[in-house]
Amino acid sequence: MQRVPEEWREAGRPDGGKHSAASVKRGEAEHLPLRNGTAVSDGGMEGAEAKGEKGGAAGEETLMMELSRLVQRSVKESSWWERRGVDCSILAGALLCLPPAFLLLGSSQPLCFTAGLLLMGAAHGALTIKGAHLASHGSLSGSQAGADFWASFFIEICSSFPARAGVHGHIKMHHAHTNIIGLGDSSVWKVPCLPRSVYLFLAPLGLPVITPLVALGELRNHSVFYALRTVLYISLGFYSQYWLLLNVSGFQSPFGALMCMMVCRAMFSLPYIHVNVFQPCPQRLTVFFPWPFQHIGLPMFSAKQRPKRIFQMTHGVLNLPRNPLLDLVFGHSLISCHVEHHLFPFLSDHMCLKIKPIVSSYLKAKKLPYQEDRYLSRLRIIFDRYQELMVFAPPITQLVGFQ
Repeated sequence: MQRVPEEWREAGRPDGGKHSAASVKRGEAEHLPLRNGTAVSDGGMEGAEAKGEKGGAAGEETLMMELSRLVQRSVKESSWWERRGVDCSILAGALLCLPPAFLLLGSSQPLCFTAGLLLMGAAHGALTIKGAHLASHGSLSGSQAGADFWASFFIEICSSFPARAGVHGHIKMHHAHTNIIGLGDSSVWKVPCLPRSVYLFLAPLGLPVITPLVALGELRNHSVFYALRTVLYISLGFYSQYWLLLNVSGFQSPFGALMCMMVCRAMFSLPYIHVNVFQPCPQRLTVFFPWPFQHIGLPMFSAKQRPKRIFQMTHGVLNLPRNPLLDLVFGHSLISCHVEHHLFPFLSDHMCLKIKPIVSSYLKAKKLPYQEDRYLSRLRIIFDRYQELMVFAPPITQLVGFQ
């Protein structure tokens, strides 16, 4: 098989593909094509691509630049409601679902109690998955102060995980080095001692307990002040739910309240793992930002021969079909618009859905892959090839040129 053609490669890698501080910073810049409708860090991304262009006319527009221009035009023509309002409304709705959920959990009627349990589980899922993911990308606010506030609220208070650790793993590693062996592969998620059925269908139910324990381990590398602040926020999230279950829902025993909390927090843990666990988060066991089915089993690349961004994302990412429940709880960017999300990670879920026709038609017109598959199909692939994909190292793919 041929090696990655020169025009497909990242140009000028002085580190030889090694994971140095410079390469991480470079990766951070490369994955930020759009923010708030304005091109960001195009010099870092497109400059490397332009240098690698051989045989083309001087100043020829690269594929990523051309696609970014089309998307940027759509973003600029969109209202605030489309850019942020829709997703903010969904998250506000999730918060507004909590008071009736607590009241329903206090009912002695089984049907009402079950409705309260489902309502709280769905609301918690939306806040900790969709909300935390959007907050990690700064998609909920146009200001840095607002982005920091929402990151602390959704990631630390709601999701019980340090915001800095989560953002580092998701933004600076996963998005910057998607499907790059040693930087953005799935090795950290492997638990070879667990059978596939346990790993896929039972172990995820322990996430509500495992996550805060892992969070404490993450705080070792931070200052005492930040660690204490983060522990305070995580404790606030846990205790506020516990207190409301005792004093509003009327639970008579602390054990019953804790069990109710665990059930609500674990309600979406199975689809969360199925959409989250099969893509890497280097240097940590679990964070609240998905790296999904949409990567595992797809091409993995060597850091020394990484392709250009647009080829890396179109070959290493795929979309799942739309699903009303998962669209609300997880967000379009994690389900049906994951390709769009990896190409333009600072766009909100609704904007990813809006630019989906633009991206899909452009990639198909340029003879680039636009990969889509069904949820159960991806689950079957992981289940059948569990040893190959989740126990042993994924193979490095060497892309060949267009035929």
